[in-house]
Amino acid sequence: MSINSRHPRVTRRTFAAGLGAAGLVAGTAPFNIGRAQGAPLKVGVLLPRSGVQAFIGQDCQRGVDVAAGILKDIGQPSLQIMNADTESDVQIARAQAEKLINEGAQLLVGAFDSGQSTAIAQVAEQRGIPYVINIAAAPPITEQGYKFVFRNFPIAPRIVADAFINQKEIFAETGKAPKKVAFLHVTDTFGSAMAKSLPDALKKFEMPYEVADTIAYDLKARDLSVEVAKAKGTGADALLVVSRLNDAILVTRELVKQRWEGMGVLSMGPGWYEDQYLKTLGKLSDGPISFVPWYDPNKKLAKALQAALAKQFPETHMNTNHVYTFEALLIAADAYKRAGSANPTALADAIRKTDIKDNVSTGPGIQFDAKGQNDKLRNSAIQNRGGKLVTVAPKGATDAKVQWPATPYTKRS
Repeated sequence: MSINSRHPRVTRRTFAAGLGAAGLVAGTAPFNIGRAQGAPLKVGVLLPRSGVQAFIGQDCQRGVDVAAGILKDIGQPSLQIMNADTESDVQIARAQAEKLINEGAQLLVGAFDSGQSTAIAQVAEQRGIPYVINIAAAPPITEQGYKFVFRNFPIAPRIVADAFINQKEIFAETGKAPKKVAFLHVTDTFGSAMAKSLPDALKKFEMPYEVADTIAYDLKARDLSVEVAKAKGTGADALLVVSRLNDAILVTRELVKQRWEGMGVLSMGPGWYEDQYLKTLGKLSDGPISFVPWYDPNKKLAKALQAALAKQFPETHMNTNHVYTFEALLIAADAYKRAGSANPTALADAIRKTDIKDNVSTGPGIQFDAKGQNDKLRNSAIQNRGGKLVTVAPKGATDAKVQWPATPYTKRS
């Protein structure tokens, strides 16, 4: 099969190879509804299962692992999963996307990271294979006029906007707001996009605080003592952060070590709510509030996904990684069911017409605009409490009241 072929032809050999590289989401008996060829859709799932983002990629995989039973219960067709590891590297993500398509993948899902997702989007568009992004917030991905790329995840400006909307709701509810914050952010694609969106958002939402200093750092940093000292030196009442898992742990340890006594941490991204963060830091993990794409705990499908995760992964708390990875597969199955075909153009057309109201994430449901972006999504505010995660905003999609300010690290046993 030529690597330049736009629509790979599935032969007996490539079909067998795909089966060898994948597992059936629905188990040994595929659940097919009106399938023209009587076969499950072959979905290539690209995630950073190793490298610097390994913990998060492996966590996203849990959303894949529990999908089978839920999709079957709600009458969706089965999916044949073909897993690939991007190794947290953009070029490897590109190569793995090519490899999956060559092995017969009919739709791609992934890849958590904006840089890696951008590379995969280019491959998918060139090869004419539908690509459903699970998690990636950099706006340019859906600004290229792509016909085969779809994103069910809010872009950075939306995340920033909702973060401020939910912050103001919390400040109004508690009557306590910081007057000055220090902004720390990682310099990867996502962090840079968030930093770029920040100034305009601050003006638009008339926040009660000013940014005392903006402090950037590399994702692969192993020592953030200087950055935390700089933030502490500003006299900021709170920290506003855009992090990943490893650096969130590093920052927290430095806050404890340097005896920071601010009101708390306000995070606009992953890291602070990850299970590994909670497990690694124990009681020191309590307090941070993350303003992130999340799930509505009151939705029926959210409860079903939560129950499935609790059964298969009892030590895992449902989070963004699981929700949006599962929803990417839900979109794929729903489109396959409606298209009645694995033809890439038919699948892309079906995805474009998606209208799923019984979903998991916060907001009215899943639909895509002309750019392939779900612009109906809204974000939540979640807080780490007693080793668990509770949703504290927006109103109508919560299961707990916020505790703000957080207990200072110096007053914890």
